[in-house]
Amino acid sequence: MEKDLYTKIGSWAFLIGILIALLVGLYTAYTIESDDAAMFLGTDTGGWVVWLLVILGAIVGIISFIGKGTITAKEGPGFLTAGIALLVMAPAFWGMSVWITGPWIGGLLAGVSMSLAIFVAPAVGLLAIKAIWEIGKDV
Repeated sequence: MEKDLYTKIGSWAFLIGILIALLVGLYTAYTIESDDAAMFLGTDTGGWVVWLLVILGAIVGIISFIGKGTITAKEGPGFLTAGIALLVMAPAFWGMSVWITGPWIGGLLAGVSMSLAIFVAPAVGLLAIKAIWEIGKDV
């Protein structure tokens, strides 16, 4: 019963975080390409949204860290690999979005990947610590 509650909380936090990150990424892409608008993640409202994404990512990470979330031990290495790839990809698109793919697609890739990276980073960090602990405790 308790695991079911944690699984539901983790699932909903993950789903809500992904949806918010995608919407924020799309709006950020618009503000990157608009000359008259400030980049959304640099505004006060954008800062609060970033905190919301970090908190949701931390909830997903903590629930998975204690072994009661939706990311199982079997899925952990795949999640870590995908999360690290996303964390590496986001700054690459952010710095060279216009040169890589042109104006609108570069901004779209930069905005969405940065928002998803902000959401996934706490969970990746916590699960990486857990993976290192699991490897080191048997030595």
